[in-house]
Amino acid sequence: MNTNLATVADEFELVLTGTPVYGWRLRSISSAARTRTGDRRWLRVGTEREEHLGPYWTGLVDANAITGVPKPLVLSTTQWAAPRLGRRVRADVLTWIDARPCATTEVLRRPIDLPDAWWTALRDSLQAINRTPTDRYNDRKPREGKVRAVFGDQVADSIRIAISWSTQHGDLHWANLAGPDFALLDWEMWGVHPTGSDEAMLYLRSLLVPDVAERVHALFVDVLDSQAGRAAQIRAAAALLHRAHEHADLVEPLHRHVRPLINELTPRQVRHQY
Repeated sequence: MNTNLATVADEFELVLTGTPVYGWRLRSISSAARTRTGDRRWLRVGTEREEHLGPYWTGLVDANAITGVPKPLVLSTTQWAAPRLGRRVRADVLTWIDARPCATTEVLRRPIDLPDAWWTALRDSLQAINRTPTDRYNDRKPREGKVRAVFGDQVADSIRIAISWSTQHGDLHWANLAGPDFALLDWEMWGVHPTGSDEAMLYLRSLLVPDVAERVHALFVDVLDSQAGRAAQIRAAAALLHRAHEHADLVEPLHRHVRPLINELTPRQVRHQY
């Protein structure tokens, strides 16, 4: 990956200026860079097996179509096959965002002081995403496998009736939010998902810092307290509990939070099982 990064930096006539940052499961490598005229850029190189390519592969460049959201723009892109490895490699040059991620992990674990304008920009941005038409991930098939695995078949079947659909960021967490000037990062997964998915994920990933969780809930109360929003929270809790080894400290707060939601949205006989 380091070799790929250096190679594409030369191809795009960029000078790497930062320490490489590795993505989830080492699927990507990124670095700060500068053009020959000194303009700052962000260079990202990602790789995936050919048989696993999907809409996320073009998510960064496709997100250029979204307006009204402070985010990086893809300026140049290239990709090539690595047949000996059975993989494809993609490189993207993005505009520089002069802000820092709000956290180093997806889950917020310490208080964060953000200006009111940041919270306003967050809500405005999610609304702008909701309004963006797209065919990305637009099969509108509920995927309740994790809900079934964590909470059982009856819970999964009960929340299906509460699903509506809209365009979502698809990976909203605190490491993908920048501040103090608001920006939203990492657009691989954006597309059509169940309504409330973004708000629910951010809310549940804030539970360890109650003041922030309350601020998120207040900001998105119209979404989170709707039937679709409550179903989205159950779905988000299942996804997070499915990866409980990554955030063991969040497990008990998730169970406490989701129990009344399940009681509200599921038949009486199911409530006694959870």
